[in-house]
Amino acid sequence: MPAATETIAAIATPPGFGGVGIVRISGPGVPDLARALLGQLPSPRHAHYARFRGDDGVALDEGLALYFPAPNSFTGEHVLELQGHGGPVVLDLVLARALALGARLARPGEFSERAFLNGKLDLAQAEAVADIIASGSAAAARAAMASLQGDFSRQVEVLTEQVITLRVHIEAAIDFPEEEVDFLADAELFRQLDALRASVANLRVNAGQGRVLRDGYTVVIAGPPNAGKSSLLNALSGEETAIVSAQAGTTRDVLRTHIAIDGLPLHVIDTAGLHASGDAVEQEGIRRARAAVNSADRVLLMLDHSTQPQAALPQPADLLGMHDLPPDLKVTVLYNKIDLTQAAPGLWDVPGEAPYLGLSVATGEGLDALRDHLKACAGYSAGSGVFSARRRHLDALDHAAAHLEAADARLRQERAGELAAEELRLVQAALGEITGAFTSDDLLGRIFSSFCIGK
Repeated sequence: MPAATETIAAIATPPGFGGVGIVRISGPGVPDLARALLGQLPSPRHAHYARFRGDDGVALDEGLALYFPAPNSFTGEHVLELQGHGGPVVLDLVLARALALGARLARPGEFSERAFLNGKLDLAQAEAVADIIASGSAAAARAAMASLQGDFSRQVEVLTEQVITLRVHIEAAIDFPEEEVDFLADAELFRQLDALRASVANLRVNAGQGRVLRDGYTVVIAGPPNAGKSSLLNALSGEETAIVSAQAGTTRDVLRTHIAIDGLPLHVIDTAGLHASGDAVEQEGIRRARAAVNSADRVLLMLDHSTQPQAALPQPADLLGMHDLPPDLKVTVLYNKIDLTQAAPGLWDVPGEAPYLGLSVATGEGLDALRDHLKACAGYSAGSGVFSARRRHLDALDHAAAHLEAADARLRQERAGELAAEELRLVQAALGEITGAFTSDDLLGRIFSSFCIGK
């Protein structure tokens, strides 16, 4: 990539008041800017106490100045960090002085983008920088740090090398068709292909857990009025988040809360009771409930076991009053108030299109089983050392798996080496999208525009 010709600057600490505020500057103009702003160029990688001066020589602020000459910096360019007092006015004064000296205001994520373009980070590592900042739990922070340190990228690189080895094998067979040995029928070739498919599938599972850690798992509590939905929300969150009343229709809007179960971040949504209603406000609440159901990772369809017998085993679509459910919607039927019916808590071993789980929100029976069930549904296991991942990473791995399946079919069924080699090329391209080996300017723009300014 060509070297950047512009010097960029931004406030790198959050808005508001604090003990310390940081202005970050990166680019080829940093040495001259530092001399004008500080009176000298600080020694590399040493913290210097300095006054940050305006154009009239009067101090705007004072604090620590750190200079990182290229290429030994976060961005790979000359970088100057000014650590002064954390007030918005004084930080704006220092930033304005840097802009007056020739820097321009950085775009969101531009420092990380330059680190990627200068080869200091690959794309998955650069995304992990934003994921660390946005971590919603300790487990998510650890997973993001693992990605930043290259755990995810190294696994992708190992797969890429395996793909290249297969491509070499197949393309050699194509280039030397006069050889008596049929290399495309070699058992070792199919063994390597099977191993590669298994490795991609395993990485997809781990990346799926990393995506859940990053984005959270959305659980919608739905069902008829007075089944205990709001009580369940309060029990899971440990707070009186929702109003609980014996009067039907208490919840008329969508209530959201964020909790963690053994490090798994959950977005739990309580909804209005699904039933026929002539009340305009309640009808809007029911409409919003159905919209929430359509976007859920898991729907907890809650029923009152004292009035809805287990023997009926109704279908979730009938209970939800929705016959246009997404085909991949995951539903768990919860039978509440088992303390009134003496039913067993936990998952029930009964046939049906959805799992059935008995619990009592009033007594707490079955709540631990529900928590374990949600972790299993999300594919989450605490302490597995997973890395953070994004939806686009999962899509790339899905595309790689699909092209591997196609390559396998081309070889086993058709002995079409040229077509198999093209499928493997597409596998390599899909894996390359994860680390940025193959990417587009539009993709980079979408990724880095979601970052903080100053990062």
